[in-house]
Amino acid sequence: MGQSQPSIITPSLLLLLLLFVILGCRRADARSAFACGGGATGNLPFCRQTLPIRARVRDLIGRLTLDEKVRLLVNNAAGVPRLGIGGYEWWSEALHGVSNVGPGVHFGGKFPGATSFPQVISSAASFNASLWELIGRVVSDEARAMYNGGQAGLTYWSPNVNIYRDPRWGRGQETPGEDPTIAGRYAAAYVRGLQQPYGGRSGYYRLKLAACCKHYTAYDLDNWKGNDRYHFNAKVSKQDLEDTFDVPFKACVVEGKVASVMCSYNQVNGVPTCADPNLLRNTIRSEWGLDGYIVSDCDSVGVMYNSQHYTSTPEEAAADAIKAGLDLDCGPFLAQYTEGAMKQGKLSQMDVDNALTNTLTVQMRLGMYDGDPSRQQFGNLGPQHVCTQAHQNLALEAARQGIVLLKNQANALPLSRSHYRNIAVIGPNSDATVTMIGNYAGVPCRYTSPLQGIANYARTIHQVGCTNVACSGNQPIEAAVVAASKSDATILIMGLDQSIEAEAIDRVGLLLPGRQPELVTKVAAASKGPCILVLVCGGPVDISFAKNDPKISAILWAGYPGQAGGAAISDIIFGAFNPGGKLPMTWYPQQFVEKVPMTNMNMRPNPSEGYPGRTYRFYKGPVVYPFGHGLSYTRFTHSISQAPSELTVRLDGRKAGSENSTMLNSLIRVTHAKCEGLIMPIHLDVKNEGDWDGSHTVLVFSRPPSSSSDHSPPQKQLVGFEKVQVFAKSQTRVTLNIDVCKDLSIADNNGIRRIPIGEHSIQIGDLSHSLTLKAETLAI
Repeated sequence: MGQSQPSIITPSLLLLLLLFVILGCRRADARSAFACGGGATGNLPFCRQTLPIRARVRDLIGRLTLDEKVRLLVNNAAGVPRLGIGGYEWWSEALHGVSNVGPGVHFGGKFPGATSFPQVISSAASFNASLWELIGRVVSDEARAMYNGGQAGLTYWSPNVNIYRDPRWGRGQETPGEDPTIAGRYAAAYVRGLQQPYGGRSGYYRLKLAACCKHYTAYDLDNWKGNDRYHFNAKVSKQDLEDTFDVPFKACVVEGKVASVMCSYNQVNGVPTCADPNLLRNTIRSEWGLDGYIVSDCDSVGVMYNSQHYTSTPEEAAADAIKAGLDLDCGPFLAQYTEGAMKQGKLSQMDVDNALTNTLTVQMRLGMYDGDPSRQQFGNLGPQHVCTQAHQNLALEAARQGIVLLKNQANALPLSRSHYRNIAVIGPNSDATVTMIGNYAGVPCRYTSPLQGIANYARTIHQVGCTNVACSGNQPIEAAVVAASKSDATILIMGLDQSIEAEAIDRVGLLLPGRQPELVTKVAAASKGPCILVLVCGGPVDISFAKNDPKISAILWAGYPGQAGGAAISDIIFGAFNPGGKLPMTWYPQQFVEKVPMTNMNMRPNPSEGYPGRTYRFYKGPVVYPFGHGLSYTRFTHSISQAPSELTVRLDGRKAGSENSTMLNSLIRVTHAKCEGLIMPIHLDVKNEGDWDGSHTVLVFSRPPSSSSDHSPPQKQLVGFEKVQVFAKSQTRVTLNIDVCKDLSIADNNGIRRIPIGEHSIQIGDLSHSLTLKAETLAI
């Protein structure tokens, strides 16, 4: 989504802005009037809830003129007054709370704000799928309440589930991290929480909200060294698409049953994603079974024509997008050029009707053609259900769970309140408020800054040290040094903000900006007591200097922890909460980005070119902190209680007969296996050997047999994870079910999923377990 100004102003974008002024910036209650509320049109078939939704949609489309149809193909959909239908703004955002980034949400009046949860990268660090769904449910309550009050829509273009492939990407903060398994599970969990499907009459489940997974696909570059998202052609192998970039989108559709997918600005292998029928119509809708609509990123259909020059006329661009499977345009392009495309014979009436069928079906599933929303399911939700104490408590809990303890030298943390009464609080993010909520945020219920949180535990001496995160030129570093030398302990709160990493802003390097390292080093050297470094940032930072500095006692990564971030940080520092977060992405050293261009999309290494590969799955070089790293105030150990050492993969002989005769000794195509019930259960005992109650994330990795090396499989792959709470000096049993066809398969060089036959190594912490897969052909 584009909340930042693009690097070029296209004619389409100018028209988009003009339409927002003329049409969209009417004080657009997201629903200016609910449809089917009575009157002359209230008894028409499309308003009858007793009819199947398919029949209702068909009836409504049959009543529309061509001009009316075309004006429904854009986000700022025009009303049809003669049918009692008001205008509707499709564009709303709810990445980590109801946001006013899109024009569909308006704060003020009875809804001055909404609960602002941690940025997605921070929530991902909790590795807690139950938490992700619960956050979605709270956001859904608040969004529906605002809809009932006329200040929001019901279609939310969230979550962002792109893979965090490169640490410089400014939007990596919006994603669940670098691992496809986590991103897929996050996508499904958050979507379930937002949508909360119910009913099932008329052949469709009803929806509380309609979520949207974005930006499909291989989108993870915004603006880096002259390369921007509007012109970038992502050259991606079929293998990387299958086992990396498409994984979370498939989970979103197949497991989360999402109502929408958004195509991205970039091209993939020379074709704009919003005009690629293989990606949209064939993959999303036919192969994965999307039951919903496909929407463009804002003005991306215009970008296709004006910036990428993919077609020779705008009518061709409109026709290519709709025929590829696009149903809705965020922008005015389809409203301008669709009718012309039809007159030129490039589009048929059926093409347009198919697009409208997908969008109108979602609206009907949301109850938008069922009359007064106050008389519908969720009609009781109102201002009293927004920013409740329970919701704000969840925001605090989510922030606590997402904070990662990176270093804790000699158990310096937690600080004792009785020993450390005077605390120096230093750094450009020390009293941060807006910075803590990251991007795509709304108006929080309230803020607790780090300084305010720490002040609840000790007397504070506050010095910024750097007046902003850029920290260039003359800075009050010496005043911060003096404060540290006079305090019992020092807490440095450093990092980044949206001026350094954001949409349309990719980083060039990974070091702390400007004189921040100097401030950290000088303050640490002068500190009379322990020196704690807290990093507020979305992307990874090369802090090797601090990691190796014995004067820095502990390091915490807080991400962008949301409205309650300051309270969460202080709760962990002073021991009110035992940290359990883990890094959802690799923290690379600066030399990684000095050698690797962002434009190289290959996940796998290429030694002959000196290309090291990306993410923990393929990269073998040095790291500052690895994926999955995170310490606790206690110590956990694992032991496997029960797990199979051998499983048989049974094949359909009729399908398998087309395979190579050596198949049974190497790789089996997943579509040729009997996958139902082919599960590897692992019963694991997790023991807390320390004196602190705490949460622990069990991470299960697999390493495929060496026989699959010709297809460059991951060196290891996360196949399961579970968050558990374990009391001090006790243990609990965890069962993880590993799906052989889904989790232990690999993508071959052609992007085909195959199960490697042979010995798989299952790794859980320091434990290693061998699982041998054998193949057996069923009789034809």
